Amino acid sequence: MKLKMRGSYLPDNSNSTAKEEVRLQVFLAHSGVASRRASEKIILDGRVVVNGVVVTELGTKVSEKDKITVDGKLISLEEQKRYVLLNKPLGVVCTQSDEKGRACAVDLLREQYTERLYNVGRLDMFSHGALIFTNDGDFAAKLSHPSAEIEKEYIVESSLPLPRRLAEDFKRGVRVEGVFYKAKDAEELNSHKMRVVLVEGKNREIRRVFENAGVAIRNLCRVRIGNVELGEMEPGEFRDLTEKEVHGLLKLCKN
Repeated sequence: MKLKMRGSYLPDNSNSTAKEEVRLQVFLAHSGVASRRASEKIILDGRVVVNGVVVTELGTKVSEKDKITVDGKLISLEEQKRYVLLNKPLGVVCTQSDEKGRACAVDLLREQYTERLYNVGRLDMFSHGALIFTNDGDFAAKLSHPSAEIEKEYIVESSLPLPRRLAEDFKRGVRVEGVFYKAKDAEELNSHKMRVVLVEGKNREIRRVFENAGVAIRNLCRVRIGNVELGEMEPGEFRDLTEKEVHGLLKLCKN
């Protein structure tokens, strides 16, 4: 697998979390376990042990002096924050591990990065393209919250010619099985290809809208997340985001 490194962003390594007591979910997020919101669920599920005691109380305060494990694995604060763009290939899933034995996108990064990285947002198994990974829980929570309204741009190719008004309908809004789907922008590039920009990104939104119109999708690729473009990266390639890209993403967040 080729590795494309076109810039890296390594922020200040000083971490105030290590010097004071913080809420357990904050500690988990700063340890690269998951985003703060996902860490809350991990705690509520009884997967966290602090100094030998299972803790399910979200308000629990901890510091780096405490022995904290998640699923039996000892965790500690990660001083170096990572922000990585991956061109997720087809056929891999966006989970930390898969009970069905399918390849996981994060596995493509493990040889290069020792930090525990997790994806911000998802792409389904049959879609490919831009996917961001990080160990910065605050960054992940800000970007993934619906109120952030970060644009995601997709190129969609169909097996059959596109219905003439599908792009316009998608921009106005389409209701499918009681769920309302609306693209921020949609443009027919040719008879079999459309550019779609989403800000909310409901589950399988593009696929549901196309299926509702009787159109089978042949290829679906995410080419941009906010100010971060996939560019010429090949499937399986990854790179560190630049400082400008990281700050640009946070600046675009409306929350």
